[in-house]
Amino acid sequence: MLIKKSILPFLFILLYGSGFVFTQYGLENSSPMAFLAIRFIIAFWILLILSVVLKVSWPKNIKEFIHIAIAGSLTVGTFSIGVFLSISYGIDASLSALVIALQPILVAVLAWKFLNEERNTKIIFGFLLGFIGVFFVIAQKIDNIDLSIGILYSFLALLGLSIGNIYQKKHCLNMNLFSGGAIQTLASTILVLPFLYYEDINIVWNRDFIIALLYMSVGVSIGALSLLYIMIKNADVSKVSSIFYLVPLSAVFISYLLFDAQIDLVTILGIIIVLFAIVLINKKPKNKKGKL
Repeated sequence: MLIKKSILPFLFILLYGSGFVFTQYGLENSSPMAFLAIRFIIAFWILLILSVVLKVSWPKNIKEFIHIAIAGSLTVGTFSIGVFLSISYGIDASLSALVIALQPILVAVLAWKFLNEERNTKIIFGFLLGFIGVFFVIAQKIDNIDLSIGILYSFLALLGLSIGNIYQKKHCLNMNLFSGGAIQTLASTILVLPFLYYEDINIVWNRDFIIALLYMSVGVSIGALSLLYIMIKNADVSKVSSIFYLVPLSAVFISYLLFDAQIDLVTILGIIIVLFAIVLINKKPKNKKGKL
């Protein structure tokens, strides 16, 4: 399945990109780890109930169970903890997005090293071009460069997502989306608990928080991640990662729709560069066997 010919990437970007907006809404009314823990618990119970009702398959042995739990702890738990804490420490959303935009490059390098995926000059150039495009889109929106602990949490999120994608591709290709998702959200909940213990828990149960909580629990933890795993199963993980260049662009577009944010010529140029880079990375070679 070619990524560029599927509707899945667009649905994923819509759900995942808007998740950053709903995260900010939620964090205005809740401490970060409390928000995250409740989100994971809701997602876990929904996935568990679906698994039982639909009578889906579960891991055949403890080894498969552990692999699925580790992948979830990285892709879901570590990434979410890093993003939520970086925002709570006051890191500018654009700066955090720029850090996460390194994900396609890091995943590509790891995939070439550990999964022996295709690489050539065109693909390498595409990944570099994609990051340049994202930089054009969001760099001018960065208010300041804050090298506090918050930026370290952004890099923690980057590492969790990148390594988790590779681990998922290598060890969890046969994972059922419902039962596997339940295991991964449970593992992520356990990962959050130590942070929750030291947090000054504060939750305001208003409409904005409930909407944000439900969207993050269902739309992102179940919907977006299921789409991501389907794509990872059916395509090179390095090529799947290229669509993460669209996540910051999605956030910019949603901000334009909801908050009347301005989109200038530099932003438009960056968007064009990113789209061209993704096409370049995912373009089917004439000779499939040709590699550098």
